[in-house]
Amino acid sequence: MSTENWLDVAAVDEIPPGEFEIVETDDFVVAVFNVDGEFHAIEDICTHDGEELTGGPVDGDQIVCPRHGARFCLRTGKALTPPAYEDLPTFPVRILDGRVQVAVE
Repeated sequence: MSTENWLDVAAVDEIPPGEFEIVETDDFVVAVFNVDGEFHAIEDICTHDGEELTGGPVDGDQIVCPRHGARFCLRTGKALTPPAYEDLPTFPVRILDGRVQVAVE
């Protein structure tokens, strides 16, 4: 990916473990999570009902949809429980000069 596709999210220390930060593009909303010191980015939309996932509880490396309880892996985007069956889109994340950045197309 070229550098113009990397969006600045926040300083590393601004997203503590178990927390997230949102980045909006023209096409979608990306949620960047700190999972035990590793950063992972997913599209912030439940594949079951099309609504946002953030606001639901984070349990280790999983997020639980606040409406119907579907679970998704924050590391891979994999749908883990019904009623969701479709995986979430994920995005590459890097740390550059102490800043968390996410790559979007």
